Amino acid sequence: MLLSHNFDVSPDIVPNLSREEFAAVFEAGLRAYPHVQCRLVNHPHWTVEIRFPTDKFSPAQIGELCAKALAEQRRLTCRSRLRGSQHLDAAAFPDILVLGGLKTTPPTSNAPDALQPGEWGVDVVETRSGEAFLQAIAWDATIAQKPADSIFNVEWKEA
Repeated sequence: MLLSHNFDVSPDIVPNLSREEFAAVFEAGLRAYPHVQCRLVNHPHWTVEIRFPTDKFSPAQIGELCAKALAEQRRLTCRSRLRGSQHLDAAAFPDILVLGGLKTTPPTSNAPDALQPGEWGVDVVETRSGEAFLQAIAWDATIAQKPADSIFNVEWKEA
């Protein structure tokens, strides 16, 4: 599974993550799962590779773990920016979308870390409104003709 990062929020709300910081979120957040391995990849679009046993986890379950890891990292970032009696405002947090699709077409690149047929490409999105983002990219139309087992969508909104 390869992850990319789509940062669609003001850096005043949460800072954008470098490729290394983005990879570190999942390396730390998935560390509790010994069969799951993460690594930074060298590719212009894809940032992180996550390997996991498919008999223990589904791609959607890994997507849930990724959303949880990123949300936790963002909570820690926001807490460290607060002072005194200020409290975390859930409305200020970005929505997190983890949008996965199984690659069924030939690779678009011969780069070693390019997405290959049979692998999952996952866009991890941070946005002010998950609903508006999905409408803007026509998510429902995009997935309408795809088999249900070839896509997943995890939506995380801070409560």
